[in-house]
Amino acid sequence: MKGKRGAAAAGQAWQIYSETLQDGAPRLGERVRAVPRMLKAVLRGDYKGMSIGSLGLLALGIVYIISPIDAIPEVLPIVGVVDDTGVALWMATVLIRAAGDFVAWERGGRPHVVVGDVVD
Repeated sequence: MKGKRGAAAAGQAWQIYSETLQDGAPRLGERVRAVPRMLKAVLRGDYKGMSIGSLGLLALGIVYIISPIDAIPEVLPIVGVVDDTGVALWMATVLIRAAGDFVAWERGGRPHVVVGDVVD
């Protein structure tokens, strides 16, 4: 079962990478650089394309990876690292896809309103 999930995650990661190669799509580097801006925009409530709940799941993923308590301990050769790798791959996939959507949202001419400006 774990092998099927890993293959599915790898397939999804490849699909997202392929999306970055399409004409007009944000490239991988652009998406990676957009992640901090996207996280700030989500936390400020400016960008609704990613929920606070999704950010919470990503934070739990980070905790899982760095935590000494794992579903499969690292003391088991290779197998113990596979679950952490799967979580990291899932996190990267979610962030890169969401960052692509965020860059497209930015390109779409989101309104830039400065507090105090009069908007017609």
